[in-house]
Formats: sequence, C-alpha cells, structure tokens
Amino acid sequence: MSLLIRVALDVPLPQLFDYRCSDAAAVVGARVLVPFGRRRMIGVIVERPQLSDVAENKLKLAQRVLDREALLDHDTLRLLHFAAEYYAYPLGAVVMTALPAALRRVPKRDPPPQGWTLSPEGQTVSADQLPPRAYAQQRLLELLRTSGTLAHAEATATPALRKALRAFCDAGWVITCEKTNPAAPAAAAIKADAAPALNAEQSAAVTETIAAFGRFQPLLLRGLTGSGKTEVYLHAAAAALEQGLQVLLLVPEIALTPQLEILVRARFPGIGLATLHSNLAEGERAQRWQAAREGRARIVLGTRLSVFVPLPQLGLIVVDEEHDGSFKQGEGFRYSARDLAVVRASQRGIPVLLGSATPSLESWRNATEGRYRLLELRNRINAAPPRIDYIDLRQQKSEDGLSAPLLAALSQRLAAGEQSLVFINRRGYAPVLTCGSCGWMSDCPRCSARLVLHLRERRLRCHHCGHDRAVPTTCPDCGDADLAPLGQGTQRVEAALVQRFPKARILRIDRDSTRAKQAWTEMRDRIQERDVDILVGTQILAKGHDFPHLNLVGILNADSMLYSSDFRAAERLYALLTQVAGRAGRGATRGQVLVQTQFPDHPLYQALQAQDFAAYAQAQLDERRSAGFPPYVHQALLRAEAAKIDTALDFLAAATRAATPHADGITLYDPVPAGMMRRAGRERAQLLVQCTSRARLREFLGHWQQALAASSTRARWALDVDPQDF
Repeated sequence: MSLLIRVALDVPLPQLFDYRCSDAAAVVGARVLVPFGRRRMIGVIVERPQLSDVAENKLKLAQRVLDREALLDHDTLRLLHFAAEYYAYPLGAVVMTALPAALRRVPKRDPPPQGWTLSPEGQTVSADQLPPRAYAQQRLLELLRTSGTLAHAEATATPALRKALRAFCDAGWVITCEKTNPAAPAAAAIKADAAPALNAEQSAAVTETIAAFGRFQPLLLRGLTGSGKTEVYLHAAAAALEQGLQVLLLVPEIALTPQLEILVRARFPGIGLATLHSNLAEGERAQRWQAAREGRARIVLGTRLSVFVPLPQLGLIVVDEEHDGSFKQGEGFRYSARDLAVVRASQRGIPVLLGSATPSLESWRNATEGRYRLLELRNRINAAPPRIDYIDLRQQKSEDGLSAPLLAALSQRLAAGEQSLVFINRRGYAPVLTCGSCGWMSDCPRCSARLVLHLRERRLRCHHCGHDRAVPTTCPDCGDADLAPLGQGTQRVEAALVQRFPKARILRIDRDSTRAKQAWTEMRDRIQERDVDILVGTQILAKGHDFPHLNLVGILNADSMLYSSDFRAAERLYALLTQVAGRAGRGATRGQVLVQTQFPDHPLYQALQAQDFAAYAQAQLDERRSAGFPPYVHQALLRAEAAKIDTALDFLAAATRAATPHADGITLYDPVPAGMMRRAGRERAQLLVQCTSRARLREFLGHWQQALAASSTRARWALDVDPQDF
C-alpha cells in the first residue's frame, strides 16, 4: 500500500510534485530521492496529501526516503513557505536552499543504517550459545544488551565487530533502527564574573531583552561605535542559555565571524557553538548544521543563510549591523535575512534584537513609530567619540589621493607610536587605465564598466564579471605608449605611503590581500600586536573591529557616492563613514577622523560631524516621504537579461501587458536598461513596480509570477522584492 507525498524540488517552477511512496514512515521535512524526467533528484517532503490532481496511474514512485526523521521541522518549513510567497520565488528552490549542499546531492550508494538493535530472536540469545572463542560476537551482544540501540559507527568500529555484525545479520539476530539523537543539554550555568561589568545603558538594554523572552518583540539597539553593543548581545545570550534556549547570532560579513567566534568561545566555554558561512567545506558545514538542528549547538553564529537553520529550542535572535546590505541576497533567491529574522521571531514568539550604530531607515521608522522597541547606547565605553574634521580639496591639492594635512597628521601619529587607517573603498591600483593621446580607456569587453588596473600583478581586471587580461604596453587604439592610471585604489595609496614613509610598517587590507584562507586572521593579529603603523583598507575594516591603538582615520574619495542616482546612496554613505570613523580612538587617546572632500558644507557631512544620527535619519525620512520612496512605498523590480537588449526590453513590455489586468493600486513604470546595462556579456533591463500597501503588492506579485512563469521568452528573468540596488 503506497501513500501520497508532495515534494519540493530545486527547479525553476512555482509548483510542488506529487509521488507515490511505499515507505509508510515517510515524514514531512525528510529528504526523498525521486525520478524527475530522466534524472534522479533529491527533494523534501512538504506535505502528505490525501488526494492528488494527477491521475493515480501517472504518479511516479519515489525511489527512497533518505531520512527517518524530519531535517526541516514545522517552524522552519513555515518560514520557508512565507519566504517563497513574499519574495515570489519557487517554493522548491527556497526549501532546497535551506539545506547544506552536501545534503542536496544525490548519494552514490545507499547510506548505512543509523543504528542496530536486537531482533525478537536476538533477544533470546545468550552468550553461552556463541562459539567460545567468538570474542567479537560476545562483545557485540553485550553492547546491544547494554545500550539497547547501537549506532552503526559503534557497531562497525573494528574489523572484528563488522564481521560479528554480519554474522548476527545472517542469523536474524539484529535489525536496523533509528539511532536516537542525544538529548539537548540542560540549561547552562554561565559564569557572569567572566564578563565585564555593564554600564547603566547596557544593563537597561539587557534587562529589556530578557523581559521579552517567550514573546515576540523586535528591539532596535542603536549604539555609537564602541558603546558596547556586543556585550549586550552576549549578556542576553547568556540569559537565554541559562533558560535552556538556543541563540541565533547573524553577522553580515564572513570577515567578522572569526573575531566574534573567538569572543563567544571565550565567554561560553563548553557551550556548543556552530559557525556557518560560505568559506566552510561542504562536509564541515553539514556537520555544524546538523549539530544546530539536533540541539547540540546552543549558539549559531553565521551569515545570512543561517536564518534558515532549524533550531528546536530557539529563544533569541540577534542581528548585528542590521543596516548592512550584505543581509540581502543579490542573486537567485533574493531574500533579506534581516527581515526574515524578524518574521521568524514573530512566528516563533521570541524577541529579535537588531543592533547598529546607524540603523536602516526602515528599522528606524519602525522604532520611532512604536512597532519596534528602541534601546540606545549614547556613550562609548571608556572613550570619547572621535573628532571629525574635513580637508577641503578645493583649497588643498592632493597627490596620489593624499593631501598635505592628511600626510602631516599621519606623520604625527607615526612619531607618537600610534596606528592610523587610510580608508578608500576601491581596491586595485587605479579604477581605469587611459591613453593621454587619444583618450582610450580600459573598458571591459563584457560589462558596462572599466577594467581596474592591478599594477603589482600587471593585470587589468573587471570587478563585476572577473574578466582579466595583461596590461598593454601601448594603446590598443593609437599605439601610443603614453598610458597612465586615472584615480586611486588601495594599491596606489599603499605605494604612495611607502614612498612617503619608507620606515613605516604599512599593511593593505582588501579582498585581494585577504584572499588566502588564514590571511585576514594573521593580519588582524599583526594589528593587535602593534606590528603595523598604517593600515590601508576598504570596507573590510569598516565595522566590527576593535583596534585600541588606532587613533587616526583618513577617508579618501568619499564624494564619489554623492553622485549616485540611487536614492539610498546618502543613507549608505552616512553609515559607511560612521562605521569607519568609529575605528578611531577606542583606547585612552581621543580619535581623529579626517575626511577629504570638495563639499565640506554638504548636509550629510555636517550631520556626520555633529554625530547626530537621529536628526539626519529624520531628515532623510522626510525626503523619502515627499518623494514617495521606501519605506513609505513598497517596491519590486523585474529584472531581465538576454544576449540583446531588445530581447530583454520586449520581454518586459510583454510582462507589463500581463500585469495590467491585476494592477489595481499598483504603479507600473516603463521598462528601462539597468544601471549597468551590460554585465558578463548579457544585456540587462528592468521594470519597477510599487504600491503603498505591502499586502496588495504581495497579492499582485502572486498573480504576476504565475503569468511570467507561463510565458515563453529567450530572456532570463527574476523578481526582486524590496530591491536594494538598481
């Protein structure tokens, strides 16, 4: 007798698939191996329906159920269902995204049983019935009688035990069974004296968070850089662990994970910790994921995909640097981990603590209008806020991006034995190579972008598609040898500083220099040990790092973001500059920040100097309300790409026609080429839709997604709900 199962598969179709299953023990949330066309695929059982729309004689038979228990529990599946609906993405693809890659791969052979136990016949066997010299069989029988259930790994630990197990199988004395997972640890006793004492603001924030245990409460913790937000997280986590709860701590960047992992391990020795990020090997990630799912890992520290990790005793979610754009997935399933963390907390009935020195305007609006509880840390721990000054580039000339006042300040810090940071958010030597005779520029042949000069490697590289070629010796257009770099990147600034300060120990930190697995860890240790005088870096250094001897920050090329057409550019620039400035003066000496700009009187720079986030955020919100921008409207972007731009635009025009019957209350804008029209050899276009009602937009997108999925086109398309980039 077979039963019906409804399976989620990783295919670009907005539907689930029904199969017959001969395994009566199949449970919702378990993986199953099924035939799909000419392939075999792993899917997840999401339902056991009574009836199917497919005729019974056309239903295929599932080949094998791979799990005896659910890998994805009810709460996790509920979150995944919401995410698929909200982000208008196929449920099957969403569900399979939540599994580690190692668990999505079709196994080459049948997995071994989880465990062994004595059969009814085996329970009647005594040691006297075994051959007198069959020591391994006697040992196996003793283990099975003592434990009741023996894990497969234990039953086959030695060749002799494996041979004994085969003999027991042939005699019918053992049967396979499910090996019970170890019980989750009891509530942990946390040593409070291992943690530094909290000030009044921190204590109030921790108290508010603990008071919310057991109910849904979003809390926004706005704290100055260096005000001790991490200690609030750790004290709240300690309280959750003491109550037997699990904690999910989300961070935006892999670079932040090792430092925080060290801190968490030191604070909670003996407590199971699982760190999850994309730099892990597949097997290692799967093991840590399983430890979290089984409750053995009490704290999960991870990047955005960790929001989907099953956690049976989840009691607190913390999102550090909640404003960071890295929480939004940029390709494929374009979800926001921060927003889903709030949804998960709501569904589970637990608090979610969102922390940032510069909260996103969406979160700030929710806090000021009472939907989130606002907690504030207004003072730095044992340090004054840095002094922010501007170097007016209209009056000060710069050479290789460095002005005379900034060089003088660097020289003073060197003489005092202090560390400095020169920040420029652009890696490489220069953003473009140009010909002084004919004006040729190093354009990428596959993107609407320039090839960046990496002088040390003598290469031109595209930072968008990865195209790479050697630096030409002469101009490809006119043959002139007068080729020169235009603009500055980290490599050029580093070279200029080496020339200016030959005795200084200068360290460049960007994606290129930290590519090796342990490179960033070794660099961080050098900085902490004061083996570096001047840092040159990108936004890798902008957040989450505490360097107590770094007292000067110089910021180059900040004005470039002011020219952006993106309405979020000012918000992002303010957050970035605040984070970078926050690296200065975390020790006994007050920090100094020097920003090179041609617009020192710009309102953004004035707000930054006053360090008044609340006033600046309110001014930005007022502008957004007047202009009809998020968070006062809700948006979705239909992206399309094809070999030719006309193909992409024609598809978007057809999509507009398909949307019109369902578009009451929806604003449909005209299809236009994307900001970067050409990327990796594909032409890109986009169509923006928006609505003042989030519920109405979700309803519209549900209809529109079905119409788009049924259309025939040569263009690749994707819906991006709550887009962050245009």
